[in-house]
Amino acid sequence: MKNFHNKIKNIKFANLKQRNTELWDVEGILHNQKFKFDTRPIKNNIKIGSFKSKADKIVLDMKDKYIIIDTEELHQYIKKNKLKDLELNDLISKLEWTIFLTKK
Repeated sequence: MKNFHNKIKNIKFANLKQRNTELWDVEGILHNQKFKFDTRPIKNNIKIGSFKSKADKIVLDMKDKYIIIDTEELHQYIKKNKLKDLELNDLISKLEWTIFLTKK
């Protein structure tokens, strides 16, 4: 996820308490807006999240790109559809606020 940090400006890293209780890892400016990002990795095809997260955006580290989704929109989608497990391809087509950043 180190290369993702090169995609944002004015980086501020969360301290241990913020990472563990607020569930965000890095704050910075992307497309002229300041966001808190959850950059925790996907493990065994699972990304664990929480409705208590203070992260504005969730970053998914894929092979050739980063996929950034809006946390609030994701939470609303999960609640509305009463979901527990999600498929990434399905999410991309259903959510409006999604950004793809190529790795270079």
